[in-house]
Amino acid sequence: MKYDQARWQREDEDLYEPLLSEKDGETVDVDESPLPDDLTRDSLELPDLSEPELARHYTRLSQMNYGVDSGPYPLGSCTMKYNPKFTEDVAALPGAAVHPDRSEASVQGTLELLYGLQDYLARIGGMDAVSLQPPAGAAGEFTGILVAQAYHEANGQGHRDEILVPDSAHGTNFASAAMGGYDVVELPSGDDGRVDLDALEAAASEDTALFMLTNPNTLGLFERDIEEIAAIVHDAGGLLYYDGANLNALLGRARPGDMGFDIMHYNVHKTFATPHGGGGPGAGPVGVTDELAAFLPAPRVRETDESAEGTYERFDPEETIGKVHGFAGNWLVLVKAYAYIARLGDEGLADASAKAVLNANYLAEQISYEVPHGPFHHEFVASAGDQDAADVAKRMLDYGVHPPTTKWPEIVPEALMTEPTEVENRETLDQLAEAFDAVAGEDESALAAAPERTTAKRIDQASAARNLRLSWHALDDE
Repeated sequence: MKYDQARWQREDEDLYEPLLSEKDGETVDVDESPLPDDLTRDSLELPDLSEPELARHYTRLSQMNYGVDSGPYPLGSCTMKYNPKFTEDVAALPGAAVHPDRSEASVQGTLELLYGLQDYLARIGGMDAVSLQPPAGAAGEFTGILVAQAYHEANGQGHRDEILVPDSAHGTNFASAAMGGYDVVELPSGDDGRVDLDALEAAASEDTALFMLTNPNTLGLFERDIEEIAAIVHDAGGLLYYDGANLNALLGRARPGDMGFDIMHYNVHKTFATPHGGGGPGAGPVGVTDELAAFLPAPRVRETDESAEGTYERFDPEETIGKVHGFAGNWLVLVKAYAYIARLGDEGLADASAKAVLNANYLAEQISYEVPHGPFHHEFVASAGDQDAADVAKRMLDYGVHPPTTKWPEIVPEALMTEPTEVENRETLDQLAEAFDAVAGEDESALAAAPERTTAKRIDQASAARNLRLSWHALDDE
């Protein structure tokens, strides 16, 4: 086609003429703004930059951030897994752009994938039914608590008003239990860092609704007495809840349902490599045993031979707690989780957990800091000893690595909670170990001044938390 310069010039001129429209019989200039004059301007000056200048500017900005694409990111408990790029490609396919309110007949492929993911997660966790609705792990916890609450009430046990939580549990466990209206009973850990059976037996009663637990626990230790723990809770009439934060250690090797857990949530960002955090959408599916399936959120997806319009349909469980999120969850996040599981398969998932456990134990052996418990699974908690764990973390930044989680769990003094995940090779694990040991050998003055080699130097964390500046306009405020 021949390029018609005069034609395109005329169309450009037409495009930029003031737009006019009619309103109530009058001609209105839509350039007029309903905003106050002091909030509008007549012109906008943009910097006159070449493409290389602009590209280099944003490249420099990106290099100031540290992420899992930059290097190891060993935040214990948070499980900052590498997000494989093929899952992003799958989520970006045109066929994935599906509005949740379309008719069932027109979204059979979508429903098939959701049904398949429900099945994948149920089999991985040893559960009988799964809801994909909750939009995050904490939301999954809260949903699981609501399901347990509805179950107890349906069975005339609505008086159960306590949830038991070990002192090594994630903070969201305490928060979710309190949000559900329960009294939280904190259980001390035993000397070995695991559940103290005597303390559990003393606390479990006719008031117990749930015992919330992750296995391996936050110290990376497997609860060897898990069957006895389940028996104590069930004998008291309570339910056993599995916090899926540490499922990465069990993939393809053990299932919470087989251990006696009745409810669990899955953190797809921690276990199935969907993006973690950042304020964007997440997913925290919930799995339950048969006796709790009727209380799951609505709708779920099931296979049917009776529908004339398709093979899959949405349905409401008989005693559902109702909706906890739109449709069946955050669709594109669930697509990524499905793609990850399907790509790895049984063998790949088992390999991921094996390497996660191997990497954690290897790194724990390489560092000079004391690691008070063991053997480990996917993570470990070292102690900074006489050093301040937060200062250790700041100084590690100067060695080009991201530090571990610090100061938690509190049962280890000056905790350095570390989880390298399965994706790191021996070279990067050795790099992390060198950073740990370099900081361990430094004096207090070096730690107090850190970090010195990062774009943003040492900040006053307490003041930053109390005096939020959420806009660049506030940078000049005193």
